[in-house]
Amino acid sequence: MSAHVEVLDIVARMKAAERAFVLATVVRTVSVTAAKAGAKAIIAADGTIVAGWIGGGCARGAVLKAAREALADGEPRMVSVQPENLLAELGVHAGEQRDGIRFATNMCPSKGTMDIFVEPVLPHPSLVILGGSPVALSLAAQARTLGYHVTLAAPSAELLAQPDADAVIDGYQLGGLSEAKRFVVVSTQGKGDEAALRAAVATKADYHAFVGSRRKMASLRAKLIAEGADSTAIDCVKAPAGLDLGAITPEEIAMSILAEITQERRRGQRAANQVSSKE
Repeated sequence: MSAHVEVLDIVARMKAAERAFVLATVVRTVSVTAAKAGAKAIIAADGTIVAGWIGGGCARGAVLKAAREALADGEPRMVSVQPENLLAELGVHAGEQRDGIRFATNMCPSKGTMDIFVEPVLPHPSLVILGGSPVALSLAAQARTLGYHVTLAAPSAELLAQPDADAVIDGYQLGGLSEAKRFVVVSTQGKGDEAALRAAVATKADYHAFVGSRRKMASLRAKLIAEGADSTAIDCVKAPAGLDLGAITPEEIAMSILAEITQERRRGQRAANQVSSKE
């Protein structure tokens, strides 16, 4: 198996496992360089090179820095590693960005130029739904069409139908979850509210919500705090879940929750993209 095929095979496996990583590809070289156009490397979220090769220390530091940034904002970038005299001819400094290209200095004796495309590959955003209510089932189905990795947790005896989900858990013991950006919604609607809410607040996420009234949430809050739950974590739960769209049916309520999750998921991204497009 060639190195190129091996890298692509590992890419497929890491994507299937919902792991975050960066695929760095050398797209252009000038003069003498250790790696040539087409060379690829997989960089894990912790900064280690899992497979492949894109050259030695001449390019590694700049690429790893770009990889960390790409994983943080989800945006690909181009890195051009050039000798100092060529950067001076272009009128740019190391670390400067122009026309979407980040420049770095090649300090190696070879004095070659390498352009590397750094592409983040992020797992699907994770939606964890606790409960088997009609709203929960509709939320799972709608979220799947929007590209979420959906985990639905509920006692199997309480499920009204087979969920359209990537993973189904019998009960509320969530165990290992995808490492992606995570959103958690409790939609038990009277069946196992306390157990589900307890599991939800114990799960790290960017968004927690409860499908129910403020009064019901206040009652559950009091019970859980009396049992020793962290009041700060409970107070981070949005109740009622969803944007106020005047929703009535389970499908409409699910849509309002997904709208709120989308708002949270995309927070700051539109402004960042508008800024980058003007650079």
